[in-house]
This record gives sequence, structure tokens and C-alpha cells, in this order.
Amino acid sequence: MADMRRRSPEPPPGPPQIQLTPGLSEQTMRELAPLLAEEGIDVDNTGVPDPDTLQAALNRAVERHNMTRFTPVGQARDLAVATLRQVIEALAGGDTTQAAAILAEVQPESPGNTAATVAACIGVALGLLDGWLSGADPHAPDDLGRHVHLPAGHWRGERAATDILVLARKARAFSSLGTLIARQGGEHVLYGSALTLTAATQTCAARTDTTVRDIARTAVR
Repeated sequence: MADMRRRSPEPPPGPPQIQLTPGLSEQTMRELAPLLAEEGIDVDNTGVPDPDTLQAALNRAVERHNMTRFTPVGQARDLAVATLRQVIEALAGGDTTQAAAILAEVQPESPGNTAATVAACIGVALGLLDGWLSGADPHAPDDLGRHVHLPAGHWRGERAATDILVLARKARAFSSLGTLIARQGGEHVLYGSALTLTAATQTCAARTDTTVRDIARTAVR
């Protein structure tokens, strides 16, 4: 059974895994089509611009598309928030296997917004951490970032969590998404962001004489 807690230090992430999904390129182009249209490029029109112009437009479209995935709204955000709250409460209660089980249910994609996605959970967690730990969020306790430390022991996502903690204190975790995922891998960043958010929630609860559950229900939103 998966467990957030490890018996030994987390090994370095392996090389990126490449998975070929039939129809992926067509699906991706359909998703990028509206963004490319804003660049004046019609993906159904055979009269495409020169390769350099097309590549530049694609790069901008992909960046905007990724930011949308990591900045969920409406139902997509609600699902991510609910998942993060459950993980926080499980970890705070010492149920590390339950926390891992919850995160294992997070999906790579959810076209119908029926499940929390990896990108949404990461984006929500990093956005909150940037505000809390840098002091930008006026509702966070003063100097919270200096007091937050990762829990003792070894954890899934601990390498990513270490990076996230440093970056969030400078309000740079969310803007460093690309580097974090390239260096640590999406799964490790998911676990690391949840671990760091739990540590921040527990510290916030202790410094305000509030329960972790109350902080999770009011501040993780």
C-alpha cells in the first residue's frame, strides 16, 4: 500500500517518461486552436505561416494553455481544494497511507470536471503557498514563512517540497512551475506541494491557536 512516509531518503527523479497516446496531437491542437486563432493562425487553413512564426505562436499558446490548467476556476478549483483539504487533514492526523491514497486518485486530465487534476492541485497549492509564506496574504500570520518547516523524516515528494518551501518564501513557487516539474517530475511536485501546504497549515494553526481542520476549511480555498 502506498504511503506518503518513506523509510529512506527519496531517490533522485529518473529521466522523463514519454508516453504515446493515440490522437494526442489532434486533441492538443483542438485545445490550442482558440489560442492560435488569437495569434491570427487558423489550424484548419492550409495556408500556414512560415515555420518560425508558427513555432513562436505555438510556444505562446502552449504557455497560456498550461497556465490555464494550473489556474483552475469554478468546479475544477473546487475539486482541487476539496482534495487538498482531505490530504491536509489526513497528514495532520498521522494517516499517511490515507493521504497517499487520496493523491493517487488525482487524475492527469478530467475533461468533464468530475475529478481533481494534478495540474489543478499543484497550481492551487503553490498559489496559496506563495501568498502565505511570502507575507503577501494579509490573512496569514506575520512571518509565517520563517516558521514553516517540513516534517521530520522522509516523505514522497520531499525533494520537491524542499524546493517549493524556498521558492514560496519569495513568492516564486507558482512562477517556477516549469522548472519544478522539469527537475522533479509532476508526481513528485504534486506530493511535495501537498506536503508543504500541510506543513504551512499546521504552523498557521499552531500560531493562531486554531485547529488544522479550521484552517484547512477557511484558508484553503
